[in-house]
Amino acid sequence: MGLTARASCLDAIGVTLLRTVTTNVNGTGIRVAQPEAGAPYFEVDPANSWVQQPNGLFTYITSSGTTNFFPNSLGSNSDHADEVASNFYGLPVGIATNVAHVDNYDANYFIQVTYTVPFPGTTNYTASLPSSNIDDSVVNQSFVFDAPPIAVQQAIDSAYDNYAARYNTLFVSAAGNGGPVYPPATSYNGIGVGDYGGGSSPGPTLDNGRAKPDITAPEGYSSFSTPEVAGAAALLMQSGLRGDGGNNTNAAADIRTVKALLLNGAIKPTDWTNMPPSPLDANYGAGILNVFNSYEQLVGGQHGYVAATSVPIGNPHPPIGASGTISALSGWDFNTNTSSDTSDEIDHYYFNVTNDLTDATFTATATLVWNRQRNQTNINNLDLFLYNAISSNLVAASTSVVDNVEHIWLPHLPQGRYNLQVLKHGGSNTVSKSETYALAWEFFCMTLNVTQSDTNVVLTWPIYPDGFVVKTTSDLTPPVVWTTLNATPTVTNYQNDVTVSATNASQFFRLQRP
Repeated sequence: MGLTARASCLDAIGVTLLRTVTTNVNGTGIRVAQPEAGAPYFEVDPANSWVQQPNGLFTYITSSGTTNFFPNSLGSNSDHADEVASNFYGLPVGIATNVAHVDNYDANYFIQVTYTVPFPGTTNYTASLPSSNIDDSVVNQSFVFDAPPIAVQQAIDSAYDNYAARYNTLFVSAAGNGGPVYPPATSYNGIGVGDYGGGSSPGPTLDNGRAKPDITAPEGYSSFSTPEVAGAAALLMQSGLRGDGGNNTNAAADIRTVKALLLNGAIKPTDWTNMPPSPLDANYGAGILNVFNSYEQLVGGQHGYVAATSVPIGNPHPPIGASGTISALSGWDFNTNTSSDTSDEIDHYYFNVTNDLTDATFTATATLVWNRQRNQTNINNLDLFLYNAISSNLVAASTSVVDNVEHIWLPHLPQGRYNLQVLKHGGSNTVSKSETYALAWEFFCMTLNVTQSDTNVVLTWPIYPDGFVVKTTSDLTPPVVWTTLNATPTVTNYQNDVTVSATNASQFFRLQRP
């Protein structure tokens, strides 16, 4: 991909806008890892024209040893590794361009799968990662295990989930191109990445029908989309740790919070759909990566639930009439929900979703994420509900029993007071009574202001949320043909500003996402 195309990609995923309105959100202080298949060709060349990072930034790790120098005798340069690096942290067009360190692993050493035959006709599979903490917050994995047996997928998933839950390490993995979603993108606690428009592998997973991939990015192949998401995760972790999301920096940088924010900030393609109870689209996951949107939701701050209630297992749980309100229509929480052997527990978040426009409607997005706990086969069952707080009518729900992600998206939500609920199912067979979760939300109503200035038309609209384009037509008589204005907006005071010539006696404008 050429320089112009890469710059356009950074525009599309919100990186350019993020750099315009923030200072030094570039991955500072975040250690990352990049396992590459397979030896001897796995090494990043720091001097590559699309990487341009200092030699001392890298450690090269194989079963034969470790070195901080390139070139070296442990392996050889990989063109694939260089391209992944260029999208992840490379200069001039990477995303997390100032990461603290890169551990460049031979993937066959980083993740090892073995099997035993304890009895004739039976096979036991095990998978193992490094035995101690590698101290890398984000691990990009642009490799796949091609079509392994389900038992092998489950062994790989368990290895990653146990490690992620123990060390708070976020594994960002390619879904693959063609066939089902391959491990390690199938792990519960990681992020599986597809390619938008590139024909990457669709979900669900073969083992139990979970929603994967989690998100997509526009790169042509999922192996090169993956480092874009990994780079975005590094930016959010850096931002959370430096306090951009508030004082609870450990919660802001937790892998559950980062995952919830990335998924909740994603932009829905026009053909996005899910088939409940699956929370995500089989091809796009939550949608197309937009790290600016995710960052703005982080900056919206942490806001705890307004009230918590318990109901007997399986009983209705309508709004409780609480008077408290969460003021931020864009934000997040990191909290713990505790059920019992006989009751479900509900955490209630209340929002007044209104503005000054009588007939305006809002778009609502909410994402709930929790981990599969260490050494567990199953997960706790959490659900996400949105109720009209006045009428007590259920508006939307995400209730998968196999996923550790729940996701709600409503593009036409009437103004009103709403109750967003996180429910943890109780019972004697739960994995644990308590479960820690991350919740991200966004309610917005986008407005386009149109004014005339001499022979020009001035268009302004908020920069957040990102992902909108201006379209125009001269006639509203069906069939209406809308064309895209290609003018690049100027950003001033968190507003987009575009000036165009008034070319017709009548001209109409609107904002539209992909």
